Amino acid sequence: MRQLRGLEAKLATDRFLKESAEELEVLAELAEEDPGVEGELAEALARIAPRLAQTALQIKMTGEYDASNAYLEIHPGAGGTESADWANMLLRMYLRWCERRGFEAQILDLQDAEEAGIKSATVLVRGQYAYGYLKAENGIHRLVRISPFDAQGRRHTSFASVHVYPEVDEEVEVEIDEKDLRIDRFCASGPGGQGVNTTYSAVRVTHLPTGIVVSCQNERSQIKNLATAMKVLKARLFELERQKKEEELEKIKGPKKDIAWGNQIRSYVLQPYRLVKDLRTGYEVGDADAVLDGELDGFIEAYLKQQVLEFQER
Repeated sequence: MRQLRGLEAKLATDRFLKESAEELEVLAELAEEDPGVEGELAEALARIAPRLAQTALQIKMTGEYDASNAYLEIHPGAGGTESADWANMLLRMYLRWCERRGFEAQILDLQDAEEAGIKSATVLVRGQYAYGYLKAENGIHRLVRISPFDAQGRRHTSFASVHVYPEVDEEVEVEIDEKDLRIDRFCASGPGGQGVNTTYSAVRVTHLPTGIVVSCQNERSQIKNLATAMKVLKARLFELERQKKEEELEKIKGPKKDIAWGNQIRSYVLQPYRLVKDLRTGYEVGDADAVLDGELDGFIEAYLKQQVLEFQER
């Protein structure tokens, strides 16, 4: 069904582009004879341009799982409350981006920090090319600002990690031995009514050989939470194997050009000046507030273009 929806979306785009090209061709011919049609031509171009830009971006997503849904995980770095608050700001940024894109974002797990912010968050993003877009966000994000938690008003630097991996189809086989799992059940926290906080509905699954920990507490049913957690674990293990294979290939090819996971990829500076800059591509935006409100397409497009160029160089 997912493949069918993907093909239907591609056919719809093809029809749109074909009809748009024909419309623009007719309007351009009319505008040559009647200058009064130029306004109508400009309106048509303005209406078609956003869809064309989106199509041009999706053409660059040629990875095997780029069209898949995506899991997005956010964790604060060292720094206590300051980093926890920064992680929460990133969560809001991605949720706002999903709204702008028309993607469905489902928070599977959210652990609040003690004073402010979050300890961790896991979000399932559903939509065509969700992973293709969000894989550009994989890495360490740095914030520089005057801390609202510092009574002396000093400038602080905070770090948070963003990890993105594709949702794995049911037909993809990932072997998980039950002996390798530790399953803990506990009361969920946060909103949801009395039943959420008094029943052991939340589930935490630990994969002992890899140390991967997955939690889920968004459902009232322990069975449903366990099924969701196992699905996330399956995707994490699949992504881990994929990364191992890529690392083996890179060792053969030589030193990696890309900034690897665990290194800073983007800086968000709110003080003493306002600037968001991607350190991989050099793309930067002065309107930091707009970026934190979900305007990420410029950064994603710059990353995808760079990936295409590096692939062509190889």
